[in-house]
Amino acid sequence: MDFPDGAVVPNLDVAWIHGSAAAKYNTDPDIQVHTCNEHTFILRQNKAVHYEAPFMFLLFGASRAVLLDTGATANPEWFPLRRTVDAIIENWLAGHPHPADYGLLVLHTHGHGDHVAADGQFAGRPSTTVIGAARDASWPFFGFDQQPESVAELDLGGRVLDCLATPGHHAAAVTFYDRYTGIMFTGDTVYPGRLYVSDWPAFVHSIDRLVDWCHQRPVSYLLGCHIEMSTKPGVDYPVGWSYQPDETPLELTTGHLEEIQRTIGAHDHQPGRYVLPQMIITPDG
Repeated sequence: MDFPDGAVVPNLDVAWIHGSAAAKYNTDPDIQVHTCNEHTFILRQNKAVHYEAPFMFLLFGASRAVLLDTGATANPEWFPLRRTVDAIIENWLAGHPHPADYGLLVLHTHGHGDHVAADGQFAGRPSTTVIGAARDASWPFFGFDQQPESVAELDLGGRVLDCLATPGHHAAAVTFYDRYTGIMFTGDTVYPGRLYVSDWPAFVHSIDRLVDWCHQRPVSYLLGCHIEMSTKPGVDYPVGWSYQPDETPLELTTGHLEEIQRTIGAHDHQPGRYVLPQMIITPDG
């Protein structure tokens, strides 16, 4: 099975589930599954299950798959992530050559609770490795504990992800670049919403690093883990809302990343609340 670099443009023609004005009338699935291509899947948690409605990503290679993040809810009855992932994997394996011990690796963009809650659902799953999201667990896996400026290569079997340490929002944040689709998975470091910055100098450095990376690689989209902005430029939905009928799209571009860099630079890299059309940068705490 071959996964040449830049082989596909991911399909993001999708209307995301966005909650309901009244939870009792919500008929959306607990988890929405969107197929970007036959080897790449995006999952979104229903806002009626948890207002954070995080996105998760399931990517297939020839020898194993990787799941990025596990959502905001632990209870499998309310949030059947393991069951959903198992069904996708079963269907994929039925149509593609694979080794008998085809594996699943569970990683995280960072360690906040709305991205790790369902880790326990994968405990005991055969041929599965779950790497903890805390810095003392995740960074040694990538080698960032010894070389935080390095780029770790994660080979799924012909499909390679480049992994970069990008702290600022969270001390253990990691960004993943998929060579096959050109997608950069940016977690909560960059997404259409409120970019909470806990470590300002680290965030500035991470943004500079990502901009430099994008200048050297073909990047199709930046995909973060939330949508918090409306279609009205600079206007976000209030924290805790479970109904967002006019969301902006999930995908961002390298231009949005450069916009963050320019905005920070225009304010001498000083902490502050900066409102952009599709993002709001704000110090956290």
